Amino acid sequence: MMKYILVTGGVISGIGKGIIASSVGTILKSCGLHVTAIKIDPYINIDAGTFSPYEHGEVFVLDDGGEVDLDLGNYERFLDIRLTRDNNLTTGKIYQSVINKERRGDYLGKTVQVVPHITDAIQEWVVKQARVPVEDDDVEPQVCVIELGGTVGDIESMPFIEAFRQFQFKVKRENFCNIHVSLIPQPSATGEQKTKPTQSSVRELRGLGLSPDLIMCRCSTVLENSVKEKISMFCHVEPEQVICVHDVSSIYKVPLLLEKQGVVSYLSRRLNMPIETRPRKMLTKWKEMSDRSDRLLEQCSIALVGKYTKFSDSYASVIKALEHSALAISHKLEVKYVDSAHLEPSTLQEEPVKYHEAWQKLCSADGVLVPGGFGVRGTEGKIHAISWARNQKKPFLGVCLGMQLAVCEFARNTLGWTDANSTEFDPESKHPVVIDMPEHNPGQMGGTMRLGKRRTIFKTNNSVLRKLYGDAEYVDERHRHRFEVNPELKSHFEEKGFRFVGQDVEGERMEVIELDDHPYFVGVQYHPEFTSRPMKPSPPYLGLLLAAAGKLQSYLQKGCRLSPRDTYSDQSGSSSPDSEISELKLPSISNE
Repeated sequence: MMKYILVTGGVISGIGKGIIASSVGTILKSCGLHVTAIKIDPYINIDAGTFSPYEHGEVFVLDDGGEVDLDLGNYERFLDIRLTRDNNLTTGKIYQSVINKERRGDYLGKTVQVVPHITDAIQEWVVKQARVPVEDDDVEPQVCVIELGGTVGDIESMPFIEAFRQFQFKVKRENFCNIHVSLIPQPSATGEQKTKPTQSSVRELRGLGLSPDLIMCRCSTVLENSVKEKISMFCHVEPEQVICVHDVSSIYKVPLLLEKQGVVSYLSRRLNMPIETRPRKMLTKWKEMSDRSDRLLEQCSIALVGKYTKFSDSYASVIKALEHSALAISHKLEVKYVDSAHLEPSTLQEEPVKYHEAWQKLCSADGVLVPGGFGVRGTEGKIHAISWARNQKKPFLGVCLGMQLAVCEFARNTLGWTDANSTEFDPESKHPVVIDMPEHNPGQMGGTMRLGKRRTIFKTNNSVLRKLYGDAEYVDERHRHRFEVNPELKSHFEEKGFRFVGQDVEGERMEVIELDDHPYFVGVQYHPEFTSRPMKPSPPYLGLLLAAAGKLQSYLQKGCRLSPRDTYSDQSGSSSPDSEISELKLPSISNE
């Protein structure tokens, strides 16, 4: 029988529900269970594709082309699974499906209402999606972790709360439990941990018909016993059901934190799952990893040149991919965020301090990364950064738009086409080196790009990136773009040593660029960060970090193998399931 674990949040949003949901899934997976995950977002958008990265963080892309919430990236990395667009459920999708049914006449003249029609649709979607295999062996999952976005009490999430209130009785008590994540603030004036917000949040949840089985308390320091007992007394749970999730140096430690406090044994009893609850080898491995990430001494810095640099979640997967690669080569990562608009000469006139600070950050970095993006703002600054990396022989990786701008930069400064540009930014350019793709439909914004997993064929044997991929003939990576390099101009570039080493299956799309006579100058049209895992760092990012640390040539000479101390794989060559490395920090309350 399928087991459902619903993760809700209280007090504030952005409290770490995604990491906690992923960690619960991870410790259950380490017991040998097959786990899947669903993220519910109460907004009316059909998907996350049209969001501004400032509003909601990055848009994560799945194999099937689904543009989804970045929490699905956490699930994929932690659990090493492949999800589909239907694992991200939004109010928009639910209402759209119900309205389509109503138009077809499926409700036979009934008045269509939130209860029961919307709530039934939510339950049907969850039951159906929970059974979809997410691992390579195509086995049906046994546990489904469902994260409900937002905060309990939000008017938008009410239909979902009501749906799960009904659902707990439909699937029976032993197959459904609720984990409630709450904030324990610690005002600096007294330094005392306060339980009142948690009490209010749990009271509200119980008033809506859901009773939390575990209360996970997010706090900056370890929860005091007296506070635990107070929460237990006022929130109608045993002290063992109050779990402390304090700030830790690495989110590898969160599953260990939960396991140590008996979460596995509690869930095994509560959901009647006869599973092994003693410490498992996999979690021991996680401990080794998290301890090791704390002990790294050598440092490597990467300048991330983008336009959403004020909000690091805008580049969540990119930063994870850099961290996975840095960890693989035993270096501590320093990301220098450079606002590309500040690199432009116009900033020198208006805000000279910002201009000099941006260039100082760029010039002091060991490598340069220009990630994807949309819109004209800051693109000239990115071209200046690419030009500097190319001329100074500084390791460079361009992803999606970053690769397209590298083509523009080379066309302007080496081929002498001074007005070379993308038709996205200058439709009148005499040298349109990046053009609109023929199948792009400009009539609608959502879901009209070239999305999801596509194959890239390597056209040459001596490509650096091909070697980094283990001398593969082709790779399958995820795409998200509506412009492409103009294939008609290819020969002009290759005559000057700017090579298109990877193309799509038809040979029409330019997918990978490399520059001769440069330590590492690579551009990829796809987004390799979406498939990066801590155990299997993404090859383009690994190449960037190796080049930035001065280790790329020796790595290639060794046949692309890291020395034993540089990797987490055990002697048999197998490696532990995926996780991430990052700070698990409380959001600042003043921003809410």
